[in-house]
Amino acid sequence: MTKKAKAKVEETVNEEAEVLKSQLARTLADYDNLVKRVERERDEVKKVLSLRLILKLLTVLDGFENAQEHLKDQGLAISIGEFKKVLSEEGLTEVKPEVGAEFDENTMEAVEVVDGERDNVISSVSLVGYKFSDGTVVRHAKVVVTKSEARNTKSEV
Repeated sequence: MTKKAKAKVEETVNEEAEVLKSQLARTLADYDNLVKRVERERDEVKKVLSLRLILKLLTVLDGFENAQEHLKDQGLAISIGEFKKVLSEEGLTEVKPEVGAEFDENTMEAVEVVDGERDNVISSVSLVGYKFSDGTVVRHAKVVVTKSEARNTKSEV
């Protein structure tokens, strides 16, 4: 084999090696992206499943708290405290609006509108809401808001 032929074969081998290296690099990058996407999807599924369970548990907690209002039982109070502690450890925080505060549509749901001096002021809280520490609302707080009478009469005219 001549030097020229040898050089041509060597050049072809080098070109093929570069193509294979490039393909390998792309394949590894694609695999890395796949691993990341699968991990994100797995985390999302876990969050959805957790959310479903938490919503069911919040209904149970509401029942305990309603019973506690009537019974004033120390043991039940301790159980409710432990229940809330577990929810807190899972990243859940209460959305407990204050009477007289401004209505926040991001964390609250108005279940009734009553007459008042100003618009969108919380008159009472019907149900406490909950959200994750990242800000995702699990359950909006149910509140009664005010609407000023002056505004009501203007809209009727």
